[in-house]
Amino acid sequence: KLLGWADKVRHLGVRANADLKEQAELAYAFGARGIGLCRTEHMFFGEARLPIMQRMILAETTEDRREALAELLPLQRQDFLGIFRAMRGEPVTIRLIDPPLHEFLPKREELMVEIARLEEAQKRSLPSKELGRNRRELTRKRNLLRRVDQLHEFNPMMGHRGVRLGISYPEITEMQARAIIEAACIVRKERSRLVPEIMIPLVGHVGELRNQKAVIERVAAEVMKREGVKVKYLIGTMIEVPRGAMTADAIAAEADFFSFGTNDMTQMAFGFSRDDAGKYLRTYRDLRILDRDPFISIDVEGVGQLVSLAIEKGRRVRPTLKLGVCGEHGGDSASVQFFSRVGLDYVSAS
Repeated sequence: KLLGWADKVRHLGVRANADLKEQAELAYAFGARGIGLCRTEHMFFGEARLPIMQRMILAETTEDRREALAELLPLQRQDFLGIFRAMRGEPVTIRLIDPPLHEFLPKREELMVEIARLEEAQKRSLPSKELGRNRRELTRKRNLLRRVDQLHEFNPMMGHRGVRLGISYPEITEMQARAIIEAACIVRKERSRLVPEIMIPLVGHVGELRNQKAVIERVAAEVMKREGVKVKYLIGTMIEVPRGAMTADAIAAEADFFSFGTNDMTQMAFGFSRDDAGKYLRTYRDLRILDRDPFISIDVEGVGQLVSLAIEKGRRVRPTLKLGVCGEHGGDSASVQFFSRVGLDYVSAS
């Protein structure tokens, strides 16, 4: 009842981070009015999908990559369709693929063990049928290991991921944009209202956004012409690279919305690795160097300044710019108070 009264006067929207139809249904039932972050890469880890994704990654040519992506297209379309219907016309922000491709492949050490086991089996007397199967599996594992070695990065968090993947492999962006717009056309034909928000991650330079925006707009126009349906959609970006915040005025000229990815922004602003910082952050807190874990509650003095700067610069160029946050801080009460003060339209919580 109290929250119902609050809804009448609040100015901050509440969305949820959700990647699956079931999560979206639960979020809506709990009162979230929109999805602030739908991570499309989570859709590729399903048992039936991962082998297709791996085949796409192992492909030597664009044609072979497109062939694997064509198999993923109907699966992604169905995912988006389920989420759109579950949210009943509320906004859904879909982030295009973000992690580096090696995350979809087996770990290097595991592959080396499996290869050694298969090589050892080759030395034994095996029936010809089993020997042939063993050789084929060994070839497959060696190819996987070769690709894993090619994709290896010393610092993958700042490596070939996010918008950089879309620029290197525009066919991935094409497939994801096609799946989103095709799903939106189906919903539109059902006479349901919907404005999908397509989010390009890790943008630090406006040229990156322009490149991917052109791909999305071209694909969207093709789909809508074929389907005979007009669908309104937004194209925006995740502001998580400090340079993105510092050049937010240039980026806002091309973006319909910003969503702050405060997890990566905190990593890059502090130079802390989110996965490893726990080893020393407790000492920092004990010595009162930091009064809170900046990955749990936003660092107002540093990271908060980047957020404020991006808001100020972005809205100066585009006053109607929609602004939200989708990092873990969206569920922290102290951080939410800060986001409210600086003028965000919504927070999205896990």
